[in-house]
Amino acid sequence: MNFKTLTTVESSFKQIRLFSILFIVLCTGIVGYSVFSSYQFAEAQRQKIYVLDKGKSLMLALSQDASLNRPVEAREHIRRFHELFFTLAPDNKAIEANIKRALFMADKSAFDYYKDLSEKGYYNRIISGNIHQRVVVDSIQTNFNSYPYEMTLYGTQWIIRASNKTERSLITSCQLVNSVRSDNNPQGFTIENFKVLANKDLQTIKR
Repeated sequence: MNFKTLTTVESSFKQIRLFSILFIVLCTGIVGYSVFSSYQFAEAQRQKIYVLDKGKSLMLALSQDASLNRPVEAREHIRRFHELFFTLAPDNKAIEANIKRALFMADKSAFDYYKDLSEKGYYNRIISGNIHQRVVVDSIQTNFNSYPYEMTLYGTQWIIRASNKTERSLITSCQLVNSVRSDNNPQGFTIENFKVLANKDLQTIKR
């Protein structure tokens, strides 16, 4: 009789221990699922932006991962730099203003190229000859598989005089590195190792 009682007690103890283990595992699973769900919910909320509409209502807007826009911003950075750097008017103040804005977007390599042109009298000839110069960007090749990012621009440069227009090819290369965003550099890039690979006359058209 005592043996049966001990057996029953031992069996009950094993059952209680088994139920306790199962209960602990279940509680752990519930807590883990709750934490995971909370994290997922918080992450989803961070992808939403609430915008105040004229102080009256809230509109929901979805945000995008900033990294998805970097290739677009990189191409715009390159395009804008070339438009500022190579679009010139026969006005010394206008030239200086454009070059100054362009140099905020690049390192010393671009300044060295500007200084070389200046020492050769390029900008003085633009002013004295009443020449307008503008650049048209045809395409920008990018490589985002490695850092710094490799960029090559293909464009057309127009030299406009009173008597004719000269079309020139323009091919440049550079590297892009991430930088701090500012009013002078809204895309947050800096151009390094700027080089002009080709810049030769293609044709001259009489006006």
